[in-house]
Amino acid sequence: MTTREEIVAAARSTLGTPYLHQGRVPGKAGGMDCVGLPVWVACELGLKPQGFDMPGYQRNPDGHSLMRNIRREMAAELTIEETRPGDVIVVSFDRYPHHVGIAGDYRSGGLSLIHADGRVGKVVEHRLLLSERMRFVAAFSFPGVV
Repeated sequence: MTTREEIVAAARSTLGTPYLHQGRVPGKAGGMDCVGLPVWVACELGLKPQGFDMPGYQRNPDGHSLMRNIRREMAAELTIEETRPGDVIVVSFDRYPHHVGIAGDYRSGGLSLIHADGRVGKVVEHRLLLSERMRFVAAFSFPGVV
């Protein structure tokens, strides 16, 4: 069984990876986008078979197909209060859900968000601060996680 700590460690191992739309390769010579991070973690840790992916989405997805794919592939859907490190978080910056990341344990308490940030141009981690600008939509556990 995979632990939440292993998921967070795998996600953190991608920090600094350049942002690349539909990228799935960690490291300075690779590239990832927000969906690519949980896809890579799931494959790397054996939570999904190698080759698992959710391709074919636009740079700014409509949100409906994103949520449909995530609900189909992930385990339980969670509220913000139920979210723990190692879960996949879905947020919205406008009316549609369109950005995902992996929850981490923030060093000063609470949750962090590990995600591929297109504005910054790389995979980053920062405290999870929800606001009018970044709204929580849902969180999901990976299947088979303890």
